[in-house]
Amino acid sequence: MRPSAPDQGSVVITGASTGIGRACALHLAENGFQVFAGVRKEADGASLERDAKGSLRALLLDVTDQEQIEAAAAEVSRSSGGKLRCLVNNAGIGIPAPTELVDLDLLRRQFEVNVFGQVAVTQEFLPLLRAATGRIVNMGSIADRLTMPFAGPLNSSKHALASLNDALRFELRPWGIHVVLIEPAAIRSAAADGVKEHGQRLVDGLSPRGRHLYEDALRSMLSAMSDKMGRIAAPPSTVAKVVHRAITVDRPKTRYLVGKPARPLAAISKVASDRAFDMIKARIFDQPRGFGSRGADVPDDLESVRRARRRAS
Repeated sequence: MRPSAPDQGSVVITGASTGIGRACALHLAENGFQVFAGVRKEADGASLERDAKGSLRALLLDVTDQEQIEAAAAEVSRSSGGKLRCLVNNAGIGIPAPTELVDLDLLRRQFEVNVFGQVAVTQEFLPLLRAATGRIVNMGSIADRLTMPFAGPLNSSKHALASLNDALRFELRPWGIHVVLIEPAAIRSAAADGVKEHGQRLVDGLSPRGRHLYEDALRSMLSAMSDKMGRIAAPPSTVAKVVHRAITVDRPKTRYLVGKPARPLAAISKVASDRAFDMIKARIFDQPRGFGSRGADVPDDLESVRRARRRAS
């Protein structure tokens, strides 16, 4: 279905300082939307307003700060006549770590931003969305369908967000509010760089016991991730165009897969057994011998995986 011409309307985007959020804010402003871009630093907001080709206003919006959320909603209501065309929940962080070693305060922070913050923002803006029969676009990840090694904190938060997205999609049907999940894979962004940087700091700060248990596996994962991301990663503008479509088509899909590996990974996650998928992930991330399962059912499962990849290509 071809997207309709963008209507005049207001869009709120959280996490708009860099990467996907910034690309979405600039793209939507250029295409006729009144964009309210949530940032945590005034300098990031000034940069966005300077680069925008269209109507864009930066708002200080830390999704873990209830006072800032309420102030942002009040400002948007005043400026938009009490109506909001779309809320794009994009703010998020990524903390890689073996589950055995993850700092529990960092794990809580992961969920405060990626899960509780999204719910808090959605709750505050829903009256404005109802008034406009608006839409909610949640920025998930291919990680909401699978879990990568040493990414339990991030991936579990994306699983939780996907579940909340499904609940909202059903619960808001009486008001005609579409709820859409975007599932990117391999997108160049500051968030992806942050995951790698945090991972490197994690490796450098390992205790002697941690080095003995996980150093080789973590270094292999970081090296493989850097190499593969460099070869296949798409620019954030790829996601921005999909978000634009999700806002403007008459009947959006419930989920949009974005990025070169997204469809193959989604297909594999449906047909491969857990043990087969563990083996595949061990190979993708060049894991040392001993990581990944080698059960008796693996050969048959791998053939199913090959068929799924052919169908997805």
